[in-house]
Amino acid sequence: MGEITTSLMLAGELVASGDARLASIVTLSLQVSLSATLLACLIGMPLGALLAVGRFPGRHTLIVLFNGLMGLPPVVVGLLVYLLLSRAGPLGQFGLLFTPAAMIIAQTILIVPIVAALARQSVEDAWREYREQLRSLGASRLRAAMTLLWDGRFSLTTSGLAGFGRAIAEVGAVMIVGGNIDGVTRVMTTTIALETSKGDLPLALALGLILIAVVLSVNTAAFMLRQWAEKRWG
Repeated sequence: MGEITTSLMLAGELVASGDARLASIVTLSLQVSLSATLLACLIGMPLGALLAVGRFPGRHTLIVLFNGLMGLPPVVVGLLVYLLLSRAGPLGQFGLLFTPAAMIIAQTILIVPIVAALARQSVEDAWREYREQLRSLGASRLRAAMTLLWDGRFSLTTSGLAGFGRAIAEVGAVMIVGGNIDGVTRVMTTTIALETSKGDLPLALALGLILIAVVLSVNTAAFMLRQWAEKRWG
């Protein structure tokens, strides 16, 4: 018990002192996860909206597929991206393996299905409510999808948050494609795993506390933004 208390105190000191190593790890983690979340939203939200309002062969199969891929194993994604980016792979010439770019690609692939599936459900609910009105205005399905996305942009923050939460907490895929290289591709989750195995509990705990604080801060900011939007636009 005394060792745990001491580790917690040292972790608090690391956070309070603004340790440079700690700051670089947190900064890289945020850069990678926020970039992946942005890309996933740009891809997944329009895709989810088109699945919600579209009517085409294979639509139900795609819906089931995206729902299933929400639980895609990170290590499998990491392995596939590794094979794509390795020297023998089709994208090996770009030299992206063991770089933050590779980590962003892996996280994006992981969270696109989450964003798309949640966005589809949200837009589909809105489509049921406003379908006749949009049809009377002569809106095509594509335009209706984009209109519903814009109209429900604050509600769709939930899908973005779900994607960010998955990305920032991910370990397996980024470990495989990033290599956990100190000062280059070492993020919060991989550092926690490494330092815990090495017995450096203060650093692991400090990063764990920061990770929790980041997730809570992002969710709080999104909640406040949604509340403000609802008050302003009803």
